[in-house]
Amino acid sequence: MAIVDLVMPKMGESIMEATILKWLKNPGDVVKLEESVLEIATDKVDSEVPSTAAGILEEQLFSVDAVVPVGAVIARIRTAVGENTGSTSPVTSPQPAKDPSPVYTQPAESSNMSATTALPASPGAPAALSGNGNRFYSPLVLNIANSEGVSMSELEHITGTGNEGRVTKKDILQFVENRKSGLPSPVTAPTPATTVPAVTPPPAPVEKADTSLTPAPSVTGTATTGNVEIIEMDRMRRLIADHMVKSKHVSPHVTSFSEADVTNLVLWRDRVKDKFFKQEGTKITFTPLFIEAIVRCIKKYPLVNSSLDGNQIIIKKDINIGMATALPTGNLIVPVIKNADQLNLVGLARQVNNLADSARNNKLKPEDTQGGTFTLTNVGTFGSLMGTPIINQPQVAILAVGAIKKRPVVIETAQGDSIAIRHMMYLSMSYDHRIVDGSLGATFLSAVARELEQFDPEKQF
Repeated sequence: MAIVDLVMPKMGESIMEATILKWLKNPGDVVKLEESVLEIATDKVDSEVPSTAAGILEEQLFSVDAVVPVGAVIARIRTAVGENTGSTSPVTSPQPAKDPSPVYTQPAESSNMSATTALPASPGAPAALSGNGNRFYSPLVLNIANSEGVSMSELEHITGTGNEGRVTKKDILQFVENRKSGLPSPVTAPTPATTVPAVTPPPAPVEKADTSLTPAPSVTGTATTGNVEIIEMDRMRRLIADHMVKSKHVSPHVTSFSEADVTNLVLWRDRVKDKFFKQEGTKITFTPLFIEAIVRCIKKYPLVNSSLDGNQIIIKKDINIGMATALPTGNLIVPVIKNADQLNLVGLARQVNNLADSARNNKLKPEDTQGGTFTLTNVGTFGSLMGTPIINQPQVAILAVGAIKKRPVVIETAQGDSIAIRHMMYLSMSYDHRIVDGSLGATFLSAVARELEQFDPEKQF
């Protein structure tokens, strides 16, 4: 017998850790090569970790909700000596489980969709991430502290409710809320091991709060009365909520509206969809047709394909279109079609269908949701005529298409005006007014509408 280590895989350049959501195999279970052993979650997407060897699961080194760094051994699989494991994982002899103490085990809610950044050291506070002595702070907690102006000295005195007294996301957010509302926050007295004798850190500089950008503190602990049902948000819903609130807090949203006569597009799709499927082996939906029009307009108006870094506008040369996709759970995820401008209609259709299927079957990889530069959301899928979408940060614009409806419309011709039944669709685009002014936003949206209206009914694929 031999023991093969199963390690936490690297799932993207910016992904340094993952949370264990569920073990699919228990110690003693038979595991096949490439069979899923556990489900994990990053701040981007949920996915499964396959076995790198065939054998019997010998040991689980971490429990559910543990946050594990990339490359750490998470389980061990016992295999027959000399058996082809199908991986390059080193085969080691049985040994005691490694001390998991360096790994922090916060609840899954401590994940966040925004990138984590280190908190700069405040005056008198140590620069190390671990704060004073041996107290550890996760990158998420440090990121929240940095964005909310919580100094390291304040952070070190917050009472932690996590494992071994660690400060969790809930703790830091409660501290910030109490500070904004003027309520006292519970603090923990420094332990002898972390007390620095005869040294009193000077107070961190206090900046005047910008009330125009600071969101009102949320109301917590509100008593509920009457016939109600209380549902705890799942992990993804919490991530979505945080991401949406952050977007509204960061970007001044403006939404423009337009409508398009998409009769030619609808009739063309109805005519070729069966042939398309037989010839290409994939369905042709409206989404790749919309993306094709958006890409052509982005090339004309590249400023909508940008982001803002301080006072610098970063115009993206790559056109990576995110498409908002509803999951069976009711949650939302945005897989990204990379380099959409380099794909023809067949390539776009394949990418759209493959990513949508992967999203619905929980098979997306973290890189599938990264790098988007512009987002399309189809609110018409659920019968809505139009919507006011929220920008997917750090992008500066998101376009929504509504349901396609038949309506009587005035048609202008050289012979005069007439009324005809046409397939009409509303479009709306929300954009960051710091970068995109109303003139550019409306011009871009009108250009997309014209592209759809001028669709070639004899188009070849």
